[in-house]
Amino acid sequence: MARENYVFTSESVSEGHPDKLCDRISDAVLDAFIAEEPEARVACETFATTNRVIVGGEVGLSTKKKTREFIGRVEGIVRDCVRDIGYEQDKFHWETLRVHTYLHKQSAHIAKGVDRDGAGDQGIMFGYATDETAEFMPAPILYAHKILKRLAEVRKSGAEPTLRPDAKSQLSVRYEGGKPVGVASIVLSTQHAFESQTSSDIRAIVEPYIREVLPQGWITDATDWHVNPTGTFVIGGPDGDAGLTGRKIIVDTYGGAAPHGGGAFSGKDPTKVDRSAAYAARYLAKNVVAAGLAKRCAIQVSYAIGVARPLSVYVDTYGTGSVPEAEIERVVAVVMDLTPRGIREHLRLNRPIYSRTSAYGHFGRAPEADGGFSWEKTDLGAALQKAF
Repeated sequence: MARENYVFTSESVSEGHPDKLCDRISDAVLDAFIAEEPEARVACETFATTNRVIVGGEVGLSTKKKTREFIGRVEGIVRDCVRDIGYEQDKFHWETLRVHTYLHKQSAHIAKGVDRDGAGDQGIMFGYATDETAEFMPAPILYAHKILKRLAEVRKSGAEPTLRPDAKSQLSVRYEGGKPVGVASIVLSTQHAFESQTSSDIRAIVEPYIREVLPQGWITDATDWHVNPTGTFVIGGPDGDAGLTGRKIIVDTYGGAAPHGGGAFSGKDPTKVDRSAAYAARYLAKNVVAAGLAKRCAIQVSYAIGVARPLSVYVDTYGTGSVPEAEIERVVAVVMDLTPRGIREHLRLNRPIYSRTSAYGHFGRAPEADGGFSWEKTDLGAALQKAF
């Protein structure tokens, strides 16, 4: 039997965290290539450290000439990302940092399998949904993201001019009867402008925004606060700690509340099932829960490189399902074509919609008019009911 009374913790990191900055650059490169050619191939990795960004990986457009021309645009993309995030530090500044680009054509052996609509690699992917929040997300990761997103908004607007881009949040949420009811502890570390600012000074800045974001009554006198617990946090971003694409995969998904297949998302075009199949699995799990077929649902899919059809589909409703899990496994494969091309076409993934996913979570976001976060739609209810 599942536990009903417990405390569960998840963390988020801001867009200025070194790893997230790298995710942003990798996804911005991806967006630039897909905007030029929807079927572009991109597997882009970024490394950042003091005054230096290194971009490498495999890319491909329809001609070598176009590919070379677009590789030449990467330095400008890097600088634009760093500027938008807000880094203008002495040792990490969008104008003065050095950019090294090492991009080359995709392996012909990998391309051969993808060209015939097979998966770009082997692997397992998971999607998850729960009815504990309106967004069908676990509460700890959802609100950890919301806190940092709000702080980024007031930093960029100028409302809080002493906040800086690098930040982390962590929430320990109390559950009673299986539902989130309050916050046991809050951890918030944010980079700031002046060494004279104390932890108490920073708490005075951030606490109103944290209270604004969290549900009414979740913060009580018993809530334990840790704001900048080590004190001064002026040196931040890649100058303080190196960053790398793909190191925050649990932050990107469900905060540890559900399984993760292991593959990172950022910098990968949607032929890579690490990304597209994880989006499809979330889409299906969310629709299962939204349709009232379960209160919680995890879906696993698996693929082999060069093979189009998934090797397996597995569903776990944690004892909350109103129909047998084996029936859900059968039905989700009916309502959606789970081949890599079928996923791309159903969710319309061959569009430049990825930079916005690189911080504050790939899931639990509102679907956007241009197709961003299309995997968050709940439009399969009728099809699911009909398939049963």
